[in-house]
Amino acid sequence: MVLAGVVALAAWGVAELETLQFGHPVVEALVVAIILGMLVRTTWAVPSATEPGVRLAAKGVLELAVCLMGLSVDLPLLLAAGPALAIGVVALVVVGLTLSYVLGRACGLPHKLAVLVACGNAICGNSAIAAVAPVIGADAEQVGSAIAFTAILGVAVVLGLPLLITPLGLSFYQYGVLAGLTVYAVPQVLAAAFPVSVLSGQVGTLVKLVRVLMLGPVVLFFALRRSAAVRTDTTNVSVIASRSVVAALGEYVPWFIVGFLLLAGLRAAGWVPDTTVRVAHAAATVLTIVAMAALGLGCDLRAILRAGAGIVATVVGSLVMLVALSVLLIRLLGIV
Repeated sequence: MVLAGVVALAAWGVAELETLQFGHPVVEALVVAIILGMLVRTTWAVPSATEPGVRLAAKGVLELAVCLMGLSVDLPLLLAAGPALAIGVVALVVVGLTLSYVLGRACGLPHKLAVLVACGNAICGNSAIAAVAPVIGADAEQVGSAIAFTAILGVAVVLGLPLLITPLGLSFYQYGVLAGLTVYAVPQVLAAAFPVSVLSGQVGTLVKLVRVLMLGPVVLFFALRRSAAVRTDTTNVSVIASRSVVAALGEYVPWFIVGFLLLAGLRAAGWVPDTTVRVAHAAATVLTIVAMAALGLGCDLRAILRAGAGIVATVVGSLVMLVALSVLLIRLLGIV
């Protein structure tokens, strides 16, 4: 935790120097924190004793930050696109997962590895890979291969996605939707969207949470599919299905999503004072920078050199398709 805090403090210092030099941060502290964390992890033998704290900062601290962000969102504004956006997110996950799997098989990946890469791309990166792996019976090597390159590319997306705003002529709201639909993990969505604008970050977070909610049905689908494939009896199918639902609801649709929506609802109802909103926003910003530093500390750039060509082609190709489909969805729904 101290290591993540030191990296976060250094990132904040860099952002302050940018402000003094240019009047505003050219690269926001959130992004600087990820980059510094990655550099530290890649160039220094990080002591193994720091790993539990880094994981806690990347997960627990981030969850608290996302929950507090609920007090900062303007829920009526975020819901301006109506239910069509939520339906579009569900459809995009299904189509993206299918196309990514097909591409993976075409690139020579075995079935289980193709499933892992597809789920990671379409839903929520490492969390989806970790959730689906035991359900389909993937081995440790397949899980490691899928996570290694997905983590590296996820950071590349955070840094590169904002460059599409001008060529595509996206508004802040549209860019938030694009980030929520394409970036892998919740912390990466925050890093990709909030430096662009507060509105982009809020929209991206909400869209991303809808994507995360799709993990439960996807895990259940693969659990039932595997059960049917091995011809287990009805009792075992029911047990596996029920366990998958519990896992998805209890772990992969966690408390911070519920907290985010609850706090957003309280603010929309006018029950939260402006002073509390400001304090919560400041706290969420600090906690998010710490979480971004931890995210970088967990990402070794050398891992990309160990990724197979098939995985590289699948992940990159799937991401390109996902971005194209997301832009098409934004245009079709008339989101402005």
